[in-house]
Amino acid sequence: MDDRSREDDAGVNMLSGMDPEAAEVKAAGGVVSRRAGGGVELAVVHRPRYDDWSFPKGKLDPGEGWEEAALREVWEETGLRCRLLCELAPVGYTDRKGRAKVVRYWLMEAHDGVFAANDEVDELRWLPPEEAERLLSYPHDLELVRAAR
Repeated sequence: MDDRSREDDAGVNMLSGMDPEAAEVKAAGGVVSRRAGGGVELAVVHRPRYDDWSFPKGKLDPGEGWEEAALREVWEETGLRCRLLCELAPVGYTDRKGRAKVVRYWLMEAHDGVFAANDEVDELRWLPPEEAERLLSYPHDLELVRAAR
């Protein structure tokens, strides 16, 4: 998808500076990295439901912490076990249902696991940051790549 003018889940109106705790919809995810050939590659996922390329993420379960949710969502969508490296800037936007949504992302390093296609993600590509930027569907994901370098 080359239309980067829209935002994740077809949301609009980036909600910069929103307190993540104040968002109606809270989600967490990861920019997953691995070392490869003297450089770094990032895991970019394709979601067939939206026909987009993004980073793994999902809503917090009741009572779940942000970091726990980020690790769980990455594992559920990619099959990768990761360790947290550092938190990246949160992303806020209005989702398809008109709700304020915030996604907190962490830079992560994969240490175990193998991808298997599933209902949410049908493809995972390990790409150098420059290639990831060309494939990603949303402007805020480009900012995450830049922050992860």
